[in-house]
Amino acid sequence: MNEKIKATLKSSETEDWLDLHVIRPFCYYCAVVFAKFDIHPNTVTIWSMIIGAASTVFFASSCYYYNGWEGLCYNLIAIAMLMVADILDCTDGQLARMTGKKSRIGRILDGAAGFTWFVPIYFGLVYRFYLHHDIEFAWLGLENTETNTLLATAMVLVLGFISGISGLAGQQRLADYYIQVHLFFLKGEKGSELDNSARQQEIYDQMPKDAPLAERIFQKSYIDYTKKQEAVTPRFQHLLATLRQKYGSTDAIPESVRQEFLRQSRPVIFWNGLLTFNFRSFWLFLFCLLDIPACNFVFEIVCMGLLAVYVNRRHEAFCNAIEKSVEGLKD
Repeated sequence: MNEKIKATLKSSETEDWLDLHVIRPFCYYCAVVFAKFDIHPNTVTIWSMIIGAASTVFFASSCYYYNGWEGLCYNLIAIAMLMVADILDCTDGQLARMTGKKSRIGRILDGAAGFTWFVPIYFGLVYRFYLHHDIEFAWLGLENTETNTLLATAMVLVLGFISGISGLAGQQRLADYYIQVHLFFLKGEKGSELDNSARQQEIYDQMPKDAPLAERIFQKSYIDYTKKQEAVTPRFQHLLATLRQKYGSTDAIPESVRQEFLRQSRPVIFWNGLLTFNFRSFWLFLFCLLDIPACNFVFEIVCMGLLAVYVNRRHEAFCNAIEKSVEGLKD
């Protein structure tokens, strides 16, 4: 990877192999084209949201088992559309860093993109199950009656809701936060987008009365987003408070403390990367192509849920250890 591409990344340490060697270089050249036409990063983000959400139409179709080659083509189109949405979502950040067109709204939009894709997709998968469920009913030994179909669809809807709350809302929110935490210790406060709810509340309170309603709604939702990130990372919050109290400013944190944090954070960042789009979407694509999309909800709740717990506990544990070490240092 050349230096021009690296300059548009947050950090190579927070990218997985596929992103670093395939997706990010391709996105860089997309960003170059967008920059030539003076296309704003937020516009690219909105394109990403629209294309990702529109893929629902094709994800809602059965695949080869029920609908032959036509169904397979529909699912491949859905996969391609969601991949394009992800490419655009990656491109917007590189474009923002390339052109200097960074904004608070852009940061909020970027965080909301995944929700905009997957919420309608999940509803589409529930509808798909309602229409096509012979495989699952055969596994469970259920007779394909209207009553069983309605009851099973209701159960899948519940699974989809839990998957959305724990997977989309919980797991990806946690993954994004740990990336920003790592960047904070790697590049300092200016080199990361590590936000806190108190600061975001101040921004909301200082917004003029004539501020656009959409902007106020976005900011209010972002306050809730950051509060939830802080709620599941109490040991890190305590460590950060200790560092600020001891050294006065986060920029004054000793290099030895930074390096120790990064040393322990790097292995966690690897597992954290599995909570993001590439790994998660691979299983979504596989289950859809196999015509068992409801299994994606079970996978996200159980497997991805356990992974998120592991990442969270490991991160909290080393934050606690570093805090005890810092408290033992002499001023």
